[in-house]
Parts: sequence; structure tokens; C-alpha cells
Amino acid sequence: MRECISVHIGQAGVQIGNSTWELYCLEHGIKPDGTISVQKEVASDNCYGTFFSEVENGKLVPRAVMIKTHTYLLPYCLDEVRTGHYKKLYHPEQLITGKEDAANNYARGHYSIGKEMLNIVMERLYKLAENCHGLQGFFVFHSFGGGTGSGFSSLLMEKLSQDFGKKSKLEFVVYPAPQLSMVVAPLFLSIPPTTSNLPRVAFLGLVRAEAICNLLSGNKCHFIASIINF
Repeated sequence: MRECISVHIGQAGVQIGNSTWELYCLEHGIKPDGTISVQKEVASDNCYGTFFSEVENGKLVPRAVMIKTHTYLLPYCLDEVRTGHYKKLYHPEQLITGKEDAANNYARGHYSIGKEMLNIVMERLYKLAENCHGLQGFFVFHSFGGGTGSGFSSLLMEKLSQDFGKKSKLEFVVYPAPQLSMVVAPLFLSIPPTTSNLPRVAFLGLVRAEAICNLLSGNKCHFIASIINF
């Protein structure tokens, strides 16, 4: 079995993860509480092992970690996961909350708050990796805007490159759009992680936030998705 670990960083990464794991469950016939539907049991479909681990009671748990620094200004995305329809799917230790807000500040996400969170995040990732028979690599979901998505993602990718150098790392990133931002900070925040993360990943998929909004609004002719392969 070749397992993959998913890492969801910041508000964008957590919200993407919330929807992604719901789709994984629907695809593999896994119920919101982690149990397998009768139809899938009869079909003996065990391909879910790449993304899910089986615990003692027979339930399936995502091979994933969700990370968000605390915020007092917006509805808390990790709380939506903890109280949502799939709240019983996740192990509580895999939902990691910071004590402070990165406040759209790359330096806070990378140097101060990020360093405080790094040890506990790596501890969770080590534990997930130990439960894999043949770890293939990591999927990392985040945005290049925001203090956590930009600053902490750079710090974590640096640590993953040091400790899991031979494992593949695939990044899926939402790129900020000036037309959708109330401030200019996200545009500047995207520069440091773009520069630092490129040498550390095998694949980087970029999706513009503006393109997603155009797609959702029905204006598909302006949909732009950029994929860079290294």
C-alpha cells in the first residue's frame, strides 16, 4: 500500500479539505462517522487505504492534519469542521488550533506563531507517517494569501524537506486576486512562499481565486487555472 498524507493549512486549506474529504467519503462509500457502507463491504473495495487509516473499532480516519491559527474576526473554519456533518470522521488530535491570529502577516506565520505551532504539527505528522506501510508523499493545500497560508506553509515545507526529503510533496495553492481583496497585503504575502516553496515541491498546482469566483458565477469563459510541473 502506498499512502499519502494531506496537510490543510489556513482558512483556505481547511475549507478545501472539508469539501475534499466529503468527496473522498462519497467516492469510497464511507459514512460521515467513518464506517463503510454495506455495498462497499460486499464489493471489498480497500483502495481507500491510500487516504484513510483504519482504527481499532473498524472506523476509517483521514490521513490528514488541519492547521489554523486562531482568529476572532471571522467564523472559525476549524469549528465548522468540528461541528459539521463529518465531525465524527476526524480524530481530534489532527485538528490543530493556534493560540493567536497570524493577522495577514507572513513574519508572524513563519517566525513567531509558526515556530510555536511547528513542533505539535510535526508530532502529528510523524505519528501519521509511522502508521503508513509505504508513505509515498504529502499533499499540501493552502493559499498564498494570509499569514498562516503564506508564512506557516513556507516553514512547514522547509521542515518536511529536511525530515522527509525523499518523499514527494505536492502543493495545491489558491493564488490571491487583487480584484477580490479589500487590502493589498495578500499580494505581497504571496511573494515569499512562491520563491521558497518552488525548489521543495515535485508539483505545484495554482488556481487563481478570481478564476474560482468566475467559475461559480457562471462566467466560465474567464476560468484560468495554472499548473506548473517541476
